[in-house]
Amino acid sequence: MANIEEKIENLLKPKIENIGYELYDVEYVKEGKNFFLRIFIDSPKGIDLNDCEKVNNEITDLLDEKDYIKEQYFLEVSSPGIERVLRKDKHLERNIGNLINVKLFSKDENGNKEYQAILENFDNENIILEGNVKIPRKNIAQIKTIYNW
Repeated sequence: MANIEEKIENLLKPKIENIGYELYDVEYVKEGKNFFLRIFIDSPKGIDLNDCEKVNNEITDLLDEKDYIKEQYFLEVSSPGIERVLRKDKHLERNIGNLINVKLFSKDENGNKEYQAILENFDNENIILEGNVKIPRKNIAQIKTIYNW
């Protein structure tokens, strides 16, 4: 599915940027019997329902024309939220020095399945948290920002 996500990101990114938004991420998933194409947009001023509607209206015909997805799917356009998922290197780069939550697929050698710590650095193989905690990226189920309420 990642290939579909990349194709759709490459297709939509210029269109979305042209109308004043950042294409934060593209996610194509199956949940139950339904497929969802989720387009996450961002902007320095934040995202509201009108922004989502505007982007939706701009990209629908383009998606239909290219027809990358053969299955019936639901299109969702939204903000990545305050506590956002960090899936790409650009997301990690923006969050160096910030508090993040890292969930692992299974417990590591220290018996931890989750970490909350400052992101110090990352490379293709690992992310490095405060205290020089090195976590292999292949073991990570999800990374999210943490908003201090």
